Amino acid sequence: MTNGVSHRPRLPLYDAAVREALVVLWEASDRVCGKRLKPLLPLLVTALKRHGHLTLEGTVRTRVLSASAATLDRLLRPTRTSISGQRARRRAMPAVQRQVPVRTFADWEDPLPGDMEADLVSHGGDSSAGSFVHILTLTDVASGWTECVALVVRDGALAAAALEQLRTSMPFPLRGFDTDNGGEFLNETVAAYCLAQGIPCTRSRPYHKNDQAWVEQKNGSIVRRLVGYRRLEGLAAAAALSRL
Repeated sequence: MTNGVSHRPRLPLYDAAVREALVVLWEASDRVCGKRLKPLLPLLVTALKRHGHLTLEGTVRTRVLSASAATLDRLLRPTRTSISGQRARRRAMPAVQRQVPVRTFADWEDPLPGDMEADLVSHGGDSSAGSFVHILTLTDVASGWTECVALVVRDGALAAAALEQLRTSMPFPLRGFDTDNGGEFLNETVAAYCLAQGIPCTRSRPYHKNDQAWVEQKNGSIVRRLVGYRRLEGLAAAAALSRL
């Protein structure tokens, strides 16, 4: 009390709910810094809500989206510090990966239009650090028809949203979804989407690129030929690739 006037303690603007939401969003962005995370937040909040991973109460959402890059780094510092202090451990095969059967190059006997191989082409340039644009490529084994979608970050929720977009533009139904063993494909979000839509999923053998020979060829003849190998990052770059 000062001069007969009592002062109530100021409530923290960024409480535990805001911090917990930011950790989820930070993980979804592949743990980028605050400067790169800030412009991605609106897209990530929308995508994670659409797929049931994160629903924010109005006040929490407002505070998350209004936080500056410096504030994001400050709020995430304890989590970043705790993770960097952990010793690396050998990762067990995820349950989703164990449930997806393997399909080799020789297993394509008489594919129908719509049996497609999928791969992700990274556009990180000379560095894999931070956040950068990826292109999701789907190639039909029977006809060679190829579809491409730009993803602003490597994320399972965005991959599922891209599949939904592609299914409306292809000239045939998506009858099969064959991928490599990347976490952007073998995760609960993509698995739940394919299950709900009745799309059978298979995966290649680890370190056997020939198992996905059709899409690997299109990665070079279409994506790399048109886009090249430079680093592309941010919403503007993803939008430009979408137009291309």
